[in-house]
Amino acid sequence: MKHDVIKLDGGKAGSIELDEALFGLEPRADILHRVVRWQRAKAQAGTHSTLTRAEVSYSTKKIYKQKGTGGARHGSKKAPIFRHGGVVKGPTPRSHAHDLPKKFRALGLRHALSAKAKAGELVIVDVANMADAKTAMLAKMVSERGWKRVLVIDGAEVNENFALAARNIDGVDVLPTMGANVYDILKRDTLVITKAGVEALEARLK
Repeated sequence: MKHDVIKLDGGKAGSIELDEALFGLEPRADILHRVVRWQRAKAQAGTHSTLTRAEVSYSTKKIYKQKGTGGARHGSKKAPIFRHGGVVKGPTPRSHAHDLPKKFRALGLRHALSAKAKAGELVIVDVANMADAKTAMLAKMVSERGWKRVLVIDGAEVNENFALAARNIDGVDVLPTMGANVYDILKRDTLVITKAGVEALEARLK
């Protein structure tokens, strides 16, 4: 499938032939959902924790005598029944990550790229290079293109000046090809890929 190529300033830069296996699939929500769930679960900190009765700070002295009080028998103020006592079966630090086959993750990335192409939210630029790291200049280009929430995917290396210029612009994120992932692609309104990025993605996902 053919796609127009533009320059950052909006000028035309010819066209490019995109691989149907990457950009021409019929997007499947179930595949995208599974990959996004895998990504978010892996990113979850899992540091939630509560104190058990062995960990709360309290005296271990028996709170009152065993018999003759007319009340229930108790030994420790750390028991879960008391206020500030230990928690029973509370959350403990753990990993929320689960396995997902590498081929399925690659398939999810193909479907995410195809979803952007089908929705008309894919833009191919010639290069994403800047001679100087001027945030104002890049912000003007982004505004003129009408990009609000945009992800820019470059080749193996990201131009340092371009990355520095984009760093302070709200809604603009820049990733190298190896950093391209389903979650970041789907949550942006516009996906911008350089010609070098397209070549690197095709090499990575074939």
